[in-house]
Amino acid sequence: MVQSRHPRAPSRAAACAAAAALLAVPAVVGWSSGAAADAPAVRAAAVLVVPAADGPADPEAAKAQVEKNWTAFFDPKTPTEKKAELLEHGDMLEPVLEGFSAGAEAAKTSVKVTDVTFTSPTEGTVTYDLSVGDTMELPDSKGAVVLEDGVWKVSIQTVCQLIEAGGAEAPPLLC
Repeated sequence: MVQSRHPRAPSRAAACAAAAALLAVPAVVGWSSGAAADAPAVRAAAVLVVPAADGPADPEAAKAQVEKNWTAFFDPKTPTEKKAELLEHGDMLEPVLEGFSAGAEAAKTSVKVTDVTFTSPTEGTVTYDLSVGDTMELPDSKGAVVLEDGVWKVSIQTVCQLIEAGGAEAPPLLC
């Protein structure tokens, strides 16, 4: 069974708790209740690096990659192998992608990304227009994007939404 779990960034509360725990560490290294009075005191500086809780470290570069990958994923000229690289858990879903690419409608499908909003360092929402030929079928649609293995990918959740929007029942092992 394919699960659409992926690493999540710590919540602000978790990040604050981690910061509080790190800052509570004694500033004197080697201190213990039985330390000799003449033991040298070594001071350590606490440095806390917390990832941005609301987006990737470089949002502009991430947005550019999302737009590029999202467009390529829905481009009928993109080979199935490449599409698998642009889909969350795509390495396990190549046969499903081949099925999607086989239809006449798929050969005329395209998307235009109109907005990308990051909700965490590893997740985001994509607003896009999906067209089939010259007809815009799904304007202002929303989908999810996830960071997997350093690549921004179309989420399985989005594929499931599109399957259901097309009137088909989404495969239970996929969705």
